[in-house]
Amino acid sequence: MKIVLDVHGADMGAEEFILGAKSAMESHAELQVIFAGNQLEVVPLIEKHALDIARVEVVHASEVIVGDDNPTDAIRQKKDSSMVVSLELTKTREDIAGMVTAGNTGAALTGATLKIGRIAGVRRAALAPVLPTFDGGRFCLIDAGANVESAPEFLEQFALMGVSYMRDVYGIQNPRVALVSNGTEDKKGNALVQATFPLLKALPINFVGNMEARDALSGNYDVLVCDGFVGNVLLKSLEGALSGFLKMIKGAITSTTRSKLGGLLVKPALKKALSNWSLDELGAAAFLGCNKLVAKAHGNSKAKEIRAALLQVHNMAQANLTKGIAESIAKRG
Repeated sequence: MKIVLDVHGADMGAEEFILGAKSAMESHAELQVIFAGNQLEVVPLIEKHALDIARVEVVHASEVIVGDDNPTDAIRQKKDSSMVVSLELTKTREDIAGMVTAGNTGAALTGATLKIGRIAGVRRAALAPVLPTFDGGRFCLIDAGANVESAPEFLEQFALMGVSYMRDVYGIQNPRVALVSNGTEDKKGNALVQATFPLLKALPINFVGNMEARDALSGNYDVLVCDGFVGNVLLKSLEGALSGFLKMIKGAITSTTRSKLGGLLVKPALKKALSNWSLDELGAAAFLGCNKLVAKAHGNSKAKEIRAALLQVHNMAQANLTKGIAESIAKRG
């Protein structure tokens, strides 16, 4: 199985991508990685870290799309950037299952839509990160930022794609689907939520109704459906709150000699409890609805996160997720 890895445009250097790819390949013998980037930088790193050269390929890219580039302009003008090269390879080569990028999010989503294209019948592709719950589970948030303006029919398809994702890749046979709203009552929500509610209720899915944001991490839901504006705000709020909470715990534990001693006692239990929240286990956010698999990793991803992102695409490919989504959309008509 071949996966393209865009090695430029993120906060960390190319070496983290090489190390992440090496780790992923060591854990899955069938995995092959195609590095899109400046070969003068990439090839020496591959040699330095002794990657299996029979399982890697380097496709040269002389340009880089950076964070403050305009997404559409960057995709159209920086045709030899590592991201555009990755997109073109993923689109044109049948032997490639998908791609991973940690670069400019807007450019990645725009490029995936323009270059790779959407599955037949899909109105809009959507960003779908998978996040942890307090009970040790996972849930999919869709859309998390690809479509700031959405129509009820878009959210209807988001629900179908999210169900396919959690069922086929994560093995949840009958995913519980909720619509993010400002209350659990059926009539709650703005005009978009109220128009979407009956559409989801009519689908052949396990729709459990509206959900308030405070219950996102409860473990009572497997797919949370919303427009990209609400989803991105919810995602960033959860990330910020969790990050701040972890810093607060660390600060409290290290504040005094007594608390440090107590911290040593609780460290094993705390580490086990927080393992479910590690970014290197969560992988990247899948961009669902495209003709090929695309995963967007965090811009500050290190080797462990890159490894997880590659294995996530690997798992999506093994589950034949693109075909599953296509069949689900086609059945709905």
